[in-house]
Amino acid sequence: MFCCKTFRMRYHLVVAICDRELLGKEIRKTPRFKVEESFYSERIIDEKEAVELMKECTIANIVGKKIVELAIGKKFITKENVIMIGDIPHAQFIK
Repeated sequence: MFCCKTFRMRYHLVVAICDRELLGKEIRKTPRFKVEESFYSERIIDEKEAVELMKECTIANIVGKKIVELAIGKKFITKENVIMIGDIPHAQFIK
């Protein structure tokens, strides 16, 4: 399961998706990176909905081992697109 929030703008759909267990956790202290509920949590979604949102969006911000692996597996990103924040993978993509 994942946490997700969508942001609709004039010509864009931005999605922020994180692994559910990361919500609210600080994954790096300096510089600080916290998986903020205000950015990543509007609702809980499953894998199928996560894939649909990544298909539909124009911009995605994803954090967590499960969601990043899913995005790689579905060819939204490649391993080269992933950065590590501590031991947590993070990626963004724009279509």
